[in-house]
Amino acid sequence: MSDSIYKIITDRITALLEEGVVPWQKSWNANQQPPQNLVSRKQYRGINILLLHSMGYASPYWLTFKQALALGGHVKQGQKGCPVIFWRWMEVENKETGKIEQIPLMRYFTVFNLTQCEGIPIPAAAEPAKEHSPIQEAEAIVAGMPHRPEINNGLNRAVYSPLSDTVGMPSPETFKSAEAYYSVLFHELTHSTGHESRLNRKGVSRTEGKLAAFGSGSDPYAKEELVAEMGAAFLCGQAGIVERTMDNSAAYIASWLQRLKNDPKLVVQAAGQAQKAADYILAKNEQTAHCE
Repeated sequence: MSDSIYKIITDRITALLEEGVVPWQKSWNANQQPPQNLVSRKQYRGINILLLHSMGYASPYWLTFKQALALGGHVKQGQKGCPVIFWRWMEVENKETGKIEQIPLMRYFTVFNLTQCEGIPIPAAAEPAKEHSPIQEAEAIVAGMPHRPEINNGLNRAVYSPLSDTVGMPSPETFKSAEAYYSVLFHELTHSTGHESRLNRKGVSRTEGKLAAFGSGSDPYAKEELVAEMGAAFLCGQAGIVERTMDNSAAYIASWLQRLKNDPKLVVQAAGQAQKAADYILAKNEQTAHCE
């Protein structure tokens, strides 16, 4: 069942790429409410954020077909929903130890945006977000990262070195904008969360001598690079800054299409790890496996 769910999500991402849309590069504003279920008001996470934002609806509220009916409304005829995934914990017996263990089982359901429905009252507008300086917010995110690696400016490229656990960046004034500087920095800091002293992510902590550094111009492991791109997008959204303009060339998109074809689990797993990386940088101590 899980394999078919991975395929459903990957097919959706693949279709977007074929349309020239790179979902993990789509920006959103921190002043806007994040996508959330209308009934539970639970915010979506991980790959679900990217999927729902790519639908292009202004309303942050989503609900299932049954939820729409329960609220006295219905989904408009001909509307197409968006798949979102969630995890349920199952108890299984370890055949070697005989102990009961919990394992996550992935499931999915289809949701519709509130604007795709009729007969459902529109919730009152949320209180306006507090005024803030996007760059000040970005700096606060960097400053607040627990166990942050040393950041060295003045290099000729952006790079994270797991061996020295340091981030190297070009000088801020060499970037086209402050937003561009911070989004690149977020990319490298996301890489750094994989260090064994933090989230101990495979591909960063266990390089087996094959890798000296992660740079924004390198692509040693497709999954880790995707984790960093998505992590940067999540953090840019949190800071309220527009993510830097990335390569949307046909060659770039074609390369990701080929990778997704070779590994259908890539985008779902990378998004989950990117969410955990962003949570670490934002100092959010919460369980995430069940609410991607």
